[in-house]
Amino acid sequence: MENENQKSRTMRFRRWFKRKQKRADPFHLSEASDGDEDEDNNYQDNDFIRSIEMNPCISTNELRIFVGTWNVAGRSPVGSLAVDLDEWLNLKDAADIYVLGFQEIVPLKARNVIGAEDPTEATNWNLLIGKTLNDKYGCPWLTPMLNPITSDNYQYAGVSDFERRFSVSSRTATPMRGQPNRCSRYKLMASKKMVGVFVSVWMKRELLGRYHISGVKVCSVACGIMGYLGNKGSVSVSMSIEGTSFCFIAAHLASGEKKGDEGRRNHQVSEIFRRTFFPQLPPDGNDNPHPLTILGHDRIFWFGDLNYRLYLEDNLARQLIKKQGWRALQAFDQLQRELENGVFQGWKEGNIEFAPTYKYSSSNCNRYSGGLPSKAGEKQRTPAWCDRILWYGKGVKQLSYFRSESKFSDHRPVSAIFSTQIEVVKPRNSTVAAFQPIVPTINPPNQNEQGKDDEEATSTLLSLIVKDREASPLHMQKL
Repeated sequence: MENENQKSRTMRFRRWFKRKQKRADPFHLSEASDGDEDEDNNYQDNDFIRSIEMNPCISTNELRIFVGTWNVAGRSPVGSLAVDLDEWLNLKDAADIYVLGFQEIVPLKARNVIGAEDPTEATNWNLLIGKTLNDKYGCPWLTPMLNPITSDNYQYAGVSDFERRFSVSSRTATPMRGQPNRCSRYKLMASKKMVGVFVSVWMKRELLGRYHISGVKVCSVACGIMGYLGNKGSVSVSMSIEGTSFCFIAAHLASGEKKGDEGRRNHQVSEIFRRTFFPQLPPDGNDNPHPLTILGHDRIFWFGDLNYRLYLEDNLARQLIKKQGWRALQAFDQLQRELENGVFQGWKEGNIEFAPTYKYSSSNCNRYSGGLPSKAGEKQRTPAWCDRILWYGKGVKQLSYFRSESKFSDHRPVSAIFSTQIEVVKPRNSTVAAFQPIVPTINPPNQNEQGKDDEEATSTLLSLIVKDREASPLHMQKL
């Protein structure tokens, strides 16, 4: 009788978990056969229950993500730029993922804005990035698939068996002391260009064998001239690593430092939120549904030439810059106000401990354009932190926020390194190898305050997704 009660309790737990999994499954869970509920089972029920308490199947791993943004002022990459790129990518402190956003990779002339997309410059930048990342670790550079993604329905095809075997061998190889691991390479995961706005995402190849990468999609939103041309706007990448979804938005917003210009930038931000939509492809039997909108993701990074300026007269701004009074200068920063109570309310940015990144003189790259006395024909611009990196979501910690000193354009490149958490399904131990359901971590309510916060945040994001999707004409057409 006691055994029957114990078996009944186990079955009730399994049925409860299956209902819970069906109702809300935020992780990619591998399939497991439950078998017939009425059949005799050889595994020990007590061991199964203990395994739930002692060996939660969801673990939290950390990844290092490098996010960078650079307005290159319409200039093509050249060989001598490799030194600047090396310094910008901070390769002495290598990351697991590199997410690079560019603005003005082509001059914003009418023929480039209105004409057909030309992938040449994007390909050239990808070649230089790939060479810089891979040569640093002593690996021969293998030309990857470099054609930028032109369809917003793109989905990453996954890793081949050969790449997976190569990734496993890379992890098990032990490099000689003082020597880099020659098997460590970076793979181009996604690349998207819209006129001059360009995003390129690279991942350590060894991670492709370690983690399940899915739902890699791209989306572009043009909101420049007349509200629909691509001289301004965003290109975004969505992807999931195991049970955690990421969204990377590279943006170039409206320029101008006249009163009211910040309103145009705010409007474009709202349009990017509203119009960024990642199509839901038919399920393939392995992947869970992926987020449709920006705010549906767990970890979100927004970066680019956001063009927010200072509410401050030019000469006063230059005086504070000369004194390196960054905190005092930030009190007049337009984007700071939007973070506090505006279009980016709830988003985060690290402490800015570097000089404004725009606009440098073309005749003397060590000084800002304009000022007194001004050079003939030189544009008068109040220096500002136009190039920024923001993030949204739990499980993200910024490790550094800095600018590089490349004089390639009138903007200085800006970078940030993040430590971010991903949730991974752990394999069961040998004690319960005969039956391997995937179960969540179960904690008493009084020990899981953080879990409550995460659940509330997820609920809020899901409601935003539903609202956005129902209001979307594209969604209505698909229905």
